[in-house]
Amino acid sequence: MEGGPDERDPEAGYAHYALQKLRIRPREFFEMDRKEKAFVIASIGIRVKKEDREARRVNRKRR
Repeated sequence: MEGGPDERDPEAGYAHYALQKLRIRPREFFEMDRKEKAFVIASIGIRVKKEDREARRVNRKRR
């Protein structure tokens, strides 16, 4: 997931992630003001990095 949930259309990718993982409906996401949306996107980035690190850690243990 390097670069965010969807590099082709980043905003739609973040909206998708927000829906699936955070239960934020797309309409709510797209209606957010710039600062609120930027905060959510930054938070998603932090969460994705944490999930990726955890997945790598689990995969290393399996070997």
